[in-house]
Amino acid sequence: MYARSSMLQGDPQKVDAGIAYMRDEVMPMLQRLDGFVGMSMLVARDTGRGIVTTAWQSAEAMGNSEDAVLDARQQAAARVGSGAPTIDRWEIAVMHRAHEGHDGECARVIWNEGDPANADENLSRFRTEMLPRIEQLPGFCSLSLLIDRDRGRSAITVTYDSRQEMQRVSAQAAALREEFSRTQHTRVVDIAEFDVVLRHLRVPELV
Repeated sequence: MYARSSMLQGDPQKVDAGIAYMRDEVMPMLQRLDGFVGMSMLVARDTGRGIVTTAWQSAEAMGNSEDAVLDARQQAAARVGSGAPTIDRWEIAVMHRAHEGHDGECARVIWNEGDPANADENLSRFRTEMLPRIEQLPGFCSLSLLIDRDRGRSAITVTYDSRQEMQRVSAQAAALREEFSRTQHTRVVDIAEFDVVLRHLRVPELV
C-alpha cells in the first residue's frame, strides 16, 4: 500500500477550521475515489503545523488521484493560512496497532535519511529488532513506517494513548532512536509532536 502526506504550516488560530474542512468536505470526496483506503490528520495546535496523510491500495491509484485532490489541497492551505504544502509520497512498509485509536491520542513523528541501498536491510532490522521494543513502551497505541526507497527517506509515526504517556517515555524513545540511527547508519532530520485529530487511516496490519 502507498501513502501521500501533505504538510502545512498554518495559523494556530485557524486549526479548527482546517480540521472541519478535512473532515466534512475532503473526506467524503476522497471516499468516492477508486483505491482510496483512508485518511489521518495530525496537528500541533501551538505552532499550526499539520500533516494530512491519505492511504491508497496501489501506486497507480495514488497517482490517478492527483488531479482530484489538487483543488482540495489548495483549499485546505487557504483555510489554515498556509503557503503551498510540502508533498511526500511513500510506500507503507509497517503498520501495527496495539488497539484502536481514541480521543486524546498523541503522536511523535521522526523523519530519517540514509543510503537507499540499505533500505531493505534497514526495514528488516526495524521489523525484527526495533518494533518489538517500541510496542513495549507504556502508553503505546500504534506505529507506522513510511519509506521512500529512491531517496532513502522514512517517516516513523508512533502514537500514544495520551500526551502524558508520550512525554513519560521520551527518554526511552530517544534512546531507541539513537540506537536505530547508529546501527542502521541513518540520521534523524526532524522530530515533531502532534495531536491526532482525524484517525481514518484504515490500513490493515503490515509487519
